[in-house]
Amino acid sequence: MTRDDIKKIDPTGMYTWIADFPKQIEDAVRIGKNARITLNVKGIQNIVLTGLGGSAIGGDLLRSYLSRELKIPFIVNRYYTLPEFVGKKTLVIVSSYSGNTEETISAHADAIKRKARILCISTGGETAKTAKKFHQPWIQVPPGLSPRAALGYSFFPLLVVLGRLGFIKQKNKDIKETIQLLKKKSALFCDPLSPDNFPLKLAERLKGRLPVIYSPAEHLDTVNLRWRGQIAENSKQLSSGNVLPEMNHNELVGWKVLTELMKQMHVVFLKDAGTQKRVAIREGITKQIVSQYAGEVTEITSEGKGLLARLFSLIYFGDWVTLYLAILNNINPEPVAVIDYLKNELGKVPTGTKNQ
Repeated sequence: MTRDDIKKIDPTGMYTWIADFPKQIEDAVRIGKNARITLNVKGIQNIVLTGLGGSAIGGDLLRSYLSRELKIPFIVNRYYTLPEFVGKKTLVIVSSYSGNTEETISAHADAIKRKARILCISTGGETAKTAKKFHQPWIQVPPGLSPRAALGYSFFPLLVVLGRLGFIKQKNKDIKETIQLLKKKSALFCDPLSPDNFPLKLAERLKGRLPVIYSPAEHLDTVNLRWRGQIAENSKQLSSGNVLPEMNHNELVGWKVLTELMKQMHVVFLKDAGTQKRVAIREGITKQIVSQYAGEVTEITSEGKGLLARLFSLIYFGDWVTLYLAILNNINPEPVAVIDYLKNELGKVPTGTKNQ
């Protein structure tokens, strides 16, 4: 496989977007620092980020990353309406890369109705129009990417702004380490001819198999979700996954009957040095059990000193794996035709029935 081979299958440039991801983070941080945020956060008792798909994953990652630091609850909402507890003491973050996500527009209206305090982030669209109409702070991010390729823009501006608003400590040092690490990985992983291109090697072993992604729940639950989402959207194939210790209490028992199908499964364990000791022991035992049935088992360990760098090292590794898996599947990683079809079909339904 050469870069020319990749360009033939990936004319839109998902390869370039992934390779340039460290630069995206730098730009996203700048946006977060320069964003005009006039928001009274006194008395805020909870935070709800509402969004879908690539626009929601940044919220999931914020929740996972900040779970040990945020002193108020933070949840991610993926629905047309907001939880009943949302009210005047809730900060609702409206996240839609396009600004035109149907469910998020509806939830935005619900937040206004509930008199929540609102912060918006999008490239424009209805989200921006509503923010301007109601004088809500709006973080504008650059257009032109697939939402899933804009994770830097959905995560880092909000991380910086949460620091500016006093919810968390500023993360300048951790962000700097993350950018430096990913720049090194980009230089290595973007070369399909490099003998040390480990995402490509894993993609070659995943081709024709059903990937099963396991990880600890704390901090890595979103990384796990990201891997599976990217396998679906970039590589256009299904995968499965779960988190420990929960899967030790149910799913583990399922590794028993479908012996021939299980031989076609490739289990990937996402590992991190910060994993709770008992969960780490569970990982080892679980690997021993599933190795008896799965076609192959691979461990991918995070890199970096700080948690932020470690999380993004795994995310970035997975993004490259799914890009190369798409090329090996001889399919363009960028289009999501079936999602476009679904949205077009929804568009045929009268607006008044969408929220029923």
